[in-house]
Amino acid sequence: MTPIACTDSVGMPYEITLDLHRDGTPYGRVGERCGWFLARLASGVDRARLGGGAGGHWPDPDDRFPDDEPDSELFSFRYRTRSGVVGGGELRCQLRTVPMWVPGQDHRGEWRVTRRAYIEAWGPGGVGMRAVLTSAELAAFVRDLVAEAEGCLGGRDLARNPVEGAGSP
Repeated sequence: MTPIACTDSVGMPYEITLDLHRDGTPYGRVGERCGWFLARLASGVDRARLGGGAGGHWPDPDDRFPDDEPDSELFSFRYRTRSGVVGGGELRCQLRTVPMWVPGQDHRGEWRVTRRAYIEAWGPGGVGMRAVLTSAELAAFVRDLVAEAEGCLGGRDLARNPVEGAGSP
């Protein structure tokens, strides 16, 4: 996955789009102007891991995510043409609750419920791939992606909106 700068009419970079690659081959292009959203998600996952927000009641920090709804979606990026037609790829992250049986002594055991982020990427031909991540792994992935995106934008902080608006912390 490679962040690509979106530029304005005079060529100034202001946001990113994501190019997806699989084994070095272009796979799709998704998420036009998604950098601000990814930066906010990174800070939300960090807050949730510290016990803040909706996911704070989960005892294991690896199960804490910004959204506490069961099987909710953290993001979904698709490719859209200028005329609004969807195609060319999709990248999404969905939270799933996974029960696991943990055997104990004397044929006793207990259910342990975990939460994981399922990141799925689909190319225009329908072939997909999936990664299953803990909240720590998701935080690292998104933080690295945001850092790379800010680098391709000349160091601009994606979490801040340069016009004092909705993106300003």
